[in-house]
Amino acid sequence: MLIVVLSDTHLPRGSRQLPQACNEHLAASDLIVHAGDLTSLPFLNELRSISPPVHVVAGNADEPKLQRLLPASLTFETSGATIALVHDAGPRSGREARLARRFPGTDAVSYGHTHVPQVELHGSMWVLNPGSPTERRRAPCRSMLRLEISARGEIRPELVKL
Repeated sequence: MLIVVLSDTHLPRGSRQLPQACNEHLAASDLIVHAGDLTSLPFLNELRSISPPVHVVAGNADEPKLQRLLPASLTFETSGATIALVHDAGPRSGREARLARRFPGTDAVSYGHTHVPQVELHGSMWVLNPGSPTERRRAPCRSMLRLEISARGEIRPELVKL
C-alpha cells in the first residue's frame, strides 16, 4: 500500500499549482491523505479525481464550506495500520506526547499547519508532518510524504523534497 500525505497546499492561489513530481506521486498512490488547508472545494474534488479514496481533515485556512464538510480530526485503518489525522497539533513543546495521548493506539499521526516537515518515531507511533508542496515558509524546502505500508501493517515513511 502506498499513501501520499500532503498538507497546506493552499490551492488555488494565483498561478500556484502542485509541482509535477508531486502529481506523479499522487497518480501512483493507492490512497491520498491531506492534513488540512486545502483551501477550496474545487481542489478537494481535484484530489478525489486522481486516486480515490482521499482522507482529509479541515484546516484553519479552508473556506467555510470545507470547514463544515470536513472533520477536525480523523482516525482510519488501512492495510493493518491505524493512522490519525489532524491539522493543528498545537505548540511545538510536548507535541509528540500530546498527540500520543490524543490518539492512543495509533501507528502514525499526521498533522500540518506548520509547513515544517517532521518524520519522527515517538515510542511506537510515527509523528508525521509532510510540510507543504507549494509554500515552504520556514521549512528548508517544499515537501510531501510517501508512506509504504507492508502486508504486516508496518509503516515506512519517506520525506520527499520537491
